[in-house]
Amino acid sequence: MQHDEVIWKVINHGFCSYKVRTKLQGKDTQNFCRNEYNVTGLCNRQSCPLANSRYATIVEKEGWCYLYIKTIERAHSPKNLWEKIRLPKNYSKSLDLIDKHLEFF
Repeated sequence: MQHDEVIWKVINHGFCSYKVRTKLQGKDTQNFCRNEYNVTGLCNRQSCPLANSRYATIVEKEGWCYLYIKTIERAHSPKNLWEKIRLPKNYSKSLDLIDKHLEFF
């Protein structure tokens, strides 16, 4: 069983290979995430694909958009952790397909 809060505490206060810290003017720092499935690019609890057992994002590869869905049931097999669904080129059909797959999300 995956415990999201424990994973986030380790990532946030320890080491994460995707985390990048930048220094802004003065002493403020901003954390960014280089994980390809991160929706916002920011390193925070809500948008971290590693620390959320249920997560979904849309990625464009080679001219096609794909809906990637991470589910806890696949956590035992990291290779198959993400379900990849190719979206149609038609915008309204893509939205319908996304709504269908994320209906109970």
